Amino acid sequence: MNWRAIRAIIAKDLRQVRQNRLVWLPMVIVPAILQVVVPLATVMLPALAGPSEFEGEDMTALYRALPADLAALMASLSGVQQWVYMSANYLFAPLFLVVPLMIASILAADSFAGEKERRTLESLLYTPTTDEELFVAKVLGAMVPSQVIGLASFVVYGLTVNLAGQRIMGRVFFPATMWWPLVLWLGPAMALLGLGATVLISSKVSTFMQAQQIGGLLVLPLVGLMIAQMSGVLFMSPTLILILGLAAWAIGAWLVWIGARTFARGEIIARI
Repeated sequence: MNWRAIRAIIAKDLRQVRQNRLVWLPMVIVPAILQVVVPLATVMLPALAGPSEFEGEDMTALYRALPADLAALMASLSGVQQWVYMSANYLFAPLFLVVPLMIASILAADSFAGEKERRTLESLLYTPTTDEELFVAKVLGAMVPSQVIGLASFVVYGLTVNLAGQRIMGRVFFPATMWWPLVLWLGPAMALLGLGATVLISSKVSTFMQAQQIGGLLVLPLVGLMIAQMSGVLFMSPTLILILGLAAWAIGAWLVWIGARTFARGEIIARI
């Protein structure tokens, strides 16, 4: 495999991303909202609504659904501290998964559909690279940036909630244990899942917006997971994260495998 050619294609794709506001702007705005604005507003909510709102029995029903070890920790905290700890560490954890999934999906959507719109796909397909090399370059060109931005978002999120909650908690309280498998296991798995699905879609549709809109449907399961957490149906434990990650890795790898097997530049050239 010609890795020099693969790196050249990846570098070209990243240059095109920097030049296209429709691609890079959502990659900046969405993480900023999810990892800074939302957690900052949530952690500071007690100061805005008043501590008494978080001390009543209305919060007790939610905490009854907690696992035993987490319930013991909650019992040692005040109502305001319980809200800050739970919201930062658990309730909005699925929002983090949106970032690597969204970044991978946007870059994958631009990988082929964007090339078609810019009328640069034909010249790319005629380059002296194999179908396998071209496909690998497109996959890596979306996967690597999604992980870099995902890790950066985790650091920014941690700094935001710890600084905003310092006055209430009096200590560093984030991340909880389950965040490590969330960031290092489930996050990359969701990125691969979104990448595999969107690259497959992107090679079939004609425009970047079509590929991005279809790929955006992958966010819906994460919304359902967030609702389930907020309603007390389930909580993100390391075991659950490992199981979800295993399923996401398997499905994502299967989609990438299908994309690699069905990718043929001759068919794409015929559709240009």
